[in-house]
Amino acid sequence: MKKVMVFGTFDGLHDGHLDFFRQAKEHGDFLIAVAGRDVNIKKIKGHFPKRRDRERLTDLQRCKLVDKPVLGYEDDVYMTIETLKPDVICLGYDQISFSKNLKSELKKRGLKIEIFRMKGYKPNKMHSSILKNKK
Repeated sequence: MKKVMVFGTFDGLHDGHLDFFRQAKEHGDFLIAVAGRDVNIKKIKGHFPKRRDRERLTDLQRCKLVDKPVLGYEDDVYMTIETLKPDVICLGYDQISFSKNLKSELKKRGLKIEIFRMKGYKPNKMHSSILKNKK
C-alpha cells in the first residue's frame, strides 16, 4: 500500500480541497490528511483559523476522500511525517512556508519520500482566503 500525505489548514472544506485530495490520491492508495494545529497556523498566516483544530479534524473525518485524518504536532511540524512515514507527500499549489525546508528536513531525518506539487483548482475563485472574504 502506497501512503500519500497532504497538509493544510482545511478551515472549511471546499471544492478546491476536494480536488487537492483527488489529485493526491492519484499518487497512492491511502490518503493521510494532516490538519495544522491552531498555534502553527497563527505562526504561518499571522492569524488563527476561524475554526479550531478539532473542528477541522472532524471535517476531515467526514470527508470520504481522506483515509486517515490527523492533527499535526504543535512543536515539530515534520514529526507527523516521521511518525506516519508516507511514501509520497503532495503539496498544494500555494503551499510555500511548509515546503520551503521540506526536502532538507526529510534528508536530515533519513526519510526518502517523493514530493509532488498539485495543480490549483480555480485558484482565482477557490482559494480559502478568497472564499473567506466572500462570507
